[in-house]
Amino acid sequence: MGLQFLSYSLFPYLLLFLITSKQTDGSRTMQVDGISKETNVLQLHSMDVQGHPSSHMHHIDSSLIVFFKLENLKMGNTMQVYFPKRDPSRSPHLLSKEKADSIPFSLEEAPSLLKRFSFTRYSPQAIAMEDTLRQCENEPIQGETKFCATSLESMLDFTRAIFGSDVDIKILSTKHQTKSPTLIQDYTIYQVPEEILAPKMVACHTMPYSYAVFYCHYQLSKSRVFKVSLVGENGDRVEAIGVCHLDTSQWSPSHPAFQVLKIEPGTSPVCHFFPADNFVWIPSPANTQ
Repeated sequence: MGLQFLSYSLFPYLLLFLITSKQTDGSRTMQVDGISKETNVLQLHSMDVQGHPSSHMHHIDSSLIVFFKLENLKMGNTMQVYFPKRDPSRSPHLLSKEKADSIPFSLEEAPSLLKRFSFTRYSPQAIAMEDTLRQCENEPIQGETKFCATSLESMLDFTRAIFGSDVDIKILSTKHQTKSPTLIQDYTIYQVPEEILAPKMVACHTMPYSYAVFYCHYQLSKSRVFKVSLVGENGDRVEAIGVCHLDTSQWSPSHPAFQVLKIEPGTSPVCHFFPADNFVWIPSPANTQ
């Protein structure tokens, strides 16, 4: 039960977050309360919280080229997609629950947190940290249950609270079958997309912070999960996880998906691909029969 069906290919990746990354490029690393920190440790780009309104995602940039329409999900269709290439060994790592619970995680405590991690008030790192704390404390939209996980244990606790403590769970992620420095390219769907049937799903998105934080959320409105085989114009192959949200009527009109797809809230399903370091949790097939 529990982790019985956890993907073996992804489990080592999650475990990697539980240990301090080894630096092999000679970059300067400091230890703060046992947390590995370097000046570029925060990923200072738009947060990967697709499917949820975010006040700071008000402009279209390359990192938002992940949205598509449900009718685009056909074999032979070509679309431009942005897939960030993030090295897990250089990403902030997940803390143990005991360690994470000992560190305040609230916007009210931001001044002391910035001091703790030696970030100046208006530095990019400080702005990103405060934005993450604000996003985590924002009220959920109607029909949404959300939680910011600062440890693997808390992520699993949240997921089990949604699915039930006696339900086996499976974790899905996008997998890059080839490595390439090209972030944006035209990808063609070369196999019939496989729909993964799931009565419920929890999506967990990475957030910029001094240690690994995941924005996890569950929505009552129906979503569909797909595994999509893509081949890029330069030969890159990606087994991507895509999620289609069928009801977007509660989303903010300023959500970037509507700008990218040129649609209005509630008029059409919104689909998006997941970066490789974002996860989708679903009940295992044994629980859905």
